[in-house]
Amino acid sequence: MFLFSFVKGGVKKYAPALLCALLFVLPGMVYARGARADTGSGSKAPKVQFTDSAGRTVALPAKITRIAPSGSLAQMFLLAIAPDMLCAVSGNYSQDEAEFIPDYMKTLPVVGQFYGQANLNPEEIAKIGPDVVIDIGEPKASIAQDMDNISASIAIPTIHITATLESTPEAFRTLGKVLGREEQGEALAVFCEKILAAEKNLVAQVGNNKKSVLYCMGKTGLNVLPATSFHAEILDQMTENKAVVTNPASRGSGNETDLEQLLLWDPEVILFGPDSVYATAASDPTWQQLQAIHDGAYYEVPLGPYNWMGMPPSINRYLGILWLEKILYPEYADYDLYTETAAYYRLFYAYELSRERFDKLTANSLKPGGPAL
Repeated sequence: MFLFSFVKGGVKKYAPALLCALLFVLPGMVYARGARADTGSGSKAPKVQFTDSAGRTVALPAKITRIAPSGSLAQMFLLAIAPDMLCAVSGNYSQDEAEFIPDYMKTLPVVGQFYGQANLNPEEIAKIGPDVVIDIGEPKASIAQDMDNISASIAIPTIHITATLESTPEAFRTLGKVLGREEQGEALAVFCEKILAAEKNLVAQVGNNKKSVLYCMGKTGLNVLPATSFHAEILDQMTENKAVVTNPASRGSGNETDLEQLLLWDPEVILFGPDSVYATAASDPTWQQLQAIHDGAYYEVPLGPYNWMGMPPSINRYLGILWLEKILYPEYADYDLYTETAAYYRLFYAYELSRERFDKLTANSLKPGGPAL
């Protein structure tokens, strides 16, 4: 998997402005452009009919320049494809995130999010006046009505684009068409497709020899990411996720359990979430009873700008795939992890990741005493 060759030496290259008087049809959209599309969402600006993933046909400005995200997942996608178009953010950036984010984005107004904390501020969005509000991610059963409600409350078009792990490449292509960033959208899509294809090939080679794994989170390490939950998607694909529970959580904090249950599961490998008990597990007599702790087969999930395992469950999971392949099945992962990670940061964040910074990000994420990856 030589993903780096695809983006070598590149930073974001946005598609050039489209020619005037262009009339064309794209999947889900019908464009009709005049001599020059106005910026902004005024009633006299040229419009385009777009059918979103919820089946809603929405009139969008033909030239979009200002976007408000509906939440953190949408914000992550938009940061990768059109950061200059964001005119608001869903929440303040944490210290771990801020290093990788353009400075101007740290001063944008905060408008909250529709799902999750459910603190979206319609009045603030209306005051800012974006051309469109974009929601991206896993669709809720009420998604069509939810988008209609937001749009009606602020008189600004709102669209939903579904993005699961598998459909993320198509989501980037759709965003590229909507925003006039086809080149960047295609680059992001191809990068993700290559990772997914390589992962499927690796899993096929591993066959029935998947490592048994637990992902432990929280201050005590006693919250586990359960099998079949949305947040455990890549863990379930690549490992034997030992956390089989009656009612899998659909939230990133996982299901609470106890050390007795961990001892019954006794996995080969343990992944600790950031800010969990990675640093103290080896010195704790109870944790020492676990095979993974005794053997030194435990790792801390890298964090920067987001948790690589998928909190939130978005484009950061592609880094998680690269990392898991390398630590669990290095004999099948024939690539340099730093090179691939640096290519990702360059394409998704326009950030040049140095080897020194990579080493700090993964300081607790590689087997102690093991070879450099």
